Amino acid sequence: MDTLKNIMVAVDFNDSIGELMVYAEGLAEKFNSKIWVLHVADPEPDFVGYEPGPQYIRDIKAEEYREEHQNLQEVCKNFINEDIESEALLIQGSTVETVLEEAKKLNIDLLIVGTHKHSFLHNLLQESVSMELIKKAEIPMLTIPIDEG
Repeated sequence: MDTLKNIMVAVDFNDSIGELMVYAEGLAEKFNSKIWVLHVADPEPDFVGYEPGPQYIRDIKAEEYREEHQNLQEVCKNFINEDIESEALLIQGSTVETVLEEAKKLNIDLLIVGTHKHSFLHNLLQESVSMELIKKAEIPMLTIPIDEG
């Protein structure tokens, strides 16, 4: 592998996004890559056969998504050198499946995710999104340990 044209950083606003961006930016500079910053928003809790709900609730959700997308654009602006091409993506859906679908669609060469440091027991009882991605991804991944303290 001598080229990484497209790097995707899957972020959760709870993560230390800056730590992930340091790695993405360094690799993008070295390989002249584009960085895609992806956040997957929770899917709508609609049930088949039911109406989507009152308009005011849909309006509130739409505003939340606009704010999250603006936050992602700020991440690109604040953490990634302006000489590096980057794009913020906010997509609604199931996290693991959505990340993998977008990675395939965008021809991603490397996926960067943060991993939380938990106890062995915690990891045994609750599988994390990053662990599920590791199991299912068919592209190279870089996992960055995230300090929570």
